[in-house]
Amino acid sequence: MDSEPEDAEPKLQPHPKKEKSKKNKKKNDILPQPEQIEVTVEVVHEHPNKTPPVIGYFPSGFDPLKNYGDGSGPASFQLYRHRNMPKRLQLVVRPEGSPGEFVGTSYSGEAAAGHRAMYALGVLDKEAGSLKIVPIAGNKIFRMEPKVKGLEAADPEPATSTMEELTPHQKLAQTTAIWGTKKEIEKAKKKLALRQDDNPDSQKNLDVKMKNVVVNKKALESTEAHVSRNIPPYDASATTPQEAYLLDQIILTGEWDYLVDIYNILQKGEEADFSAYPTFVCNRIGRVRKIKDESEKKKLSCILSYINHLIKFKDQHSIDFSSAKGHKIPNILRHKFTTMFAVSESKRLPPEKINLLICYILVLTLFSDDFRTSYTDIAKDLSMSVVPVRQLYEHLGCKISRQKDVWYATLPVPLKFPDLRQRKRKR
Repeated sequence: MDSEPEDAEPKLQPHPKKEKSKKNKKKNDILPQPEQIEVTVEVVHEHPNKTPPVIGYFPSGFDPLKNYGDGSGPASFQLYRHRNMPKRLQLVVRPEGSPGEFVGTSYSGEAAAGHRAMYALGVLDKEAGSLKIVPIAGNKIFRMEPKVKGLEAADPEPATSTMEELTPHQKLAQTTAIWGTKKEIEKAKKKLALRQDDNPDSQKNLDVKMKNVVVNKKALESTEAHVSRNIPPYDASATTPQEAYLLDQIILTGEWDYLVDIYNILQKGEEADFSAYPTFVCNRIGRVRKIKDESEKKKLSCILSYINHLIKFKDQHSIDFSSAKGHKIPNILRHKFTTMFAVSESKRLPPEKINLLICYILVLTLFSDDFRTSYTDIAKDLSMSVVPVRQLYEHLGCKISRQKDVWYATLPVPLKFPDLRQRKRKR
């Protein structure tokens, strides 16, 4: 008689109910397949003579498709358009029997903030087999806020319009202000300030304002001559060399406090080091030391410091800028120089602006040398030969003289300029 050993493990048979439950579980795991239909997609673009779709949503939870609650009927919808600004819309939802209403606008709130977003509304017609997609701009999405009837339901309109009502330049400025870099924001602000004449408000009562303006013809003529000659501000009727060129318009009042570097170094006595300064400045340090009046000493030191910054600024915007690479110009002066001498994106100065910058330097050399200066050292600092520097001094109204093999530029008064030569156009 065959028998199994007692130590053998019994064979387990699957339970019939458990097997059935596994089969049912597999059946339940099968998800229903979505219905697939073929449709033709049509994009409906905005028509100028038709009102595009608008969307209003209720953050309060109000459902406009249901009755208000007292059985009086569903809510009514009305869309209003501004009479003078047609791009301003207002959507009003009035529930029947309710003391309040819901108001949404396209010129305030989230609609105005979401002008960069674009949405689309799709309408599917299964029977016709078509899907119509209507693009919806971000300012057509209205947040419906509850208002009380009769208590100034509509909010006062903001003074500024939406992005759609701005000029292209204003749109670009606002977009740059949010997403642009610091450099791009500053550049956009300057461009927008230059286009303020496009604003209609700036043209109102312009004739009335201009009647009250007193025109200084003498100053206007001097300004025109200054622009045409490309030289620093001057007074042609001055009786002294100190008044011929206007120092207070060359070095402004707030700039003197940033020009005391040479004066402070002089306080060190014999330890003072001027090796980093141009040759022209180094050759005048001995004369500055001999001045007893501290105010005069400080004034001359500031003029020499201004000359130094102008020379370094010119070198920093030239091909070889190694000599001025580590020089730091005060921000107030750097901004002024950049504006005056029209620094382009390539950081190269236009030729006419280089001549203007050099003229500023030469005028200040006259102030530092009591209006009789030898120009050999300044020519070396400007990396120029003596002849073009001499011509620029003559252009400023100076007379050139020679004494003991040294050439000097002297400024006589009243100023007499050489005639401007106009270049003939080649035919």
